[in-house]
Amino acid sequence: MTAPQGSEILGLIDHSLLHPCATRQEVEDACRLGMRLGVAAVVVQPCWAGLAADILGDSSTRAASVVGFPLGVTTTEAKLMEALGLVQAGVGEVDMVINLGWVKSGQLDDAGHEIGAVKAVLRPAGLLLKVILEVGYLSDAEKAEAARMAAIAGADFVKTCTGFAPGQATVEDIRLLREAVPPGVGVKAAGGIRTAAQAQELVAAGANRLGTSATAAIARELGAEV
Repeated sequence: MTAPQGSEILGLIDHSLLHPCATRQEVEDACRLGMRLGVAAVVVQPCWAGLAADILGDSSTRAASVVGFPLGVTTTEAKLMEALGLVQAGVGEVDMVINLGWVKSGQLDDAGHEIGAVKAVLRPAGLLLKVILEVGYLSDAEKAEAARMAAIAGADFVKTCTGFAPGQATVEDIRLLREAVPPGVGVKAAGGIRTAAQAQELVAAGANRLGTSATAAIARELGAEV
């Protein structure tokens, strides 16, 4: 696959502002940056989801937020309440952390049931669900099994990392995940993406989305006016 250039790369980016100390002004600035650059989405913590949805409005850049972030080990009931709150806040996409303890214990049915339950909350409003596998904790076999299970359970994307744990997006992992899920399920690379060259390599390997907080720096490398 040929690596896309310029605006094509920017259109695949989820601009992430998930630092716990992010301020209202930083959220507003992130949303305006995302709209100027034409990124796919701006991802913020749930407390800022409504603000992001209001700012982004009907633009091509979607508001997005997170469920079970960053550890994934809250109860299913808690994740469902978070998901419902994000629907009510008006976001268009949700990134949910898988229950890693269940995956490591071989309880893929439980993990899949949880993903399916969250998707059921999001589906009526048309929200996309991206399931974060946190690949730094998983063997290659576990990555593939978890990705396949997430796809069957209703995930629209499988995603490599939160950025808050060991591991980062690699070409090898993107290829592995791309092979594990059907063509209709996207693969989101996230974790340690800092340069345009990295972004292009990951897309060439099969990534359909790129999660990064270094959007402005990547845009400048690509020649965009920031």
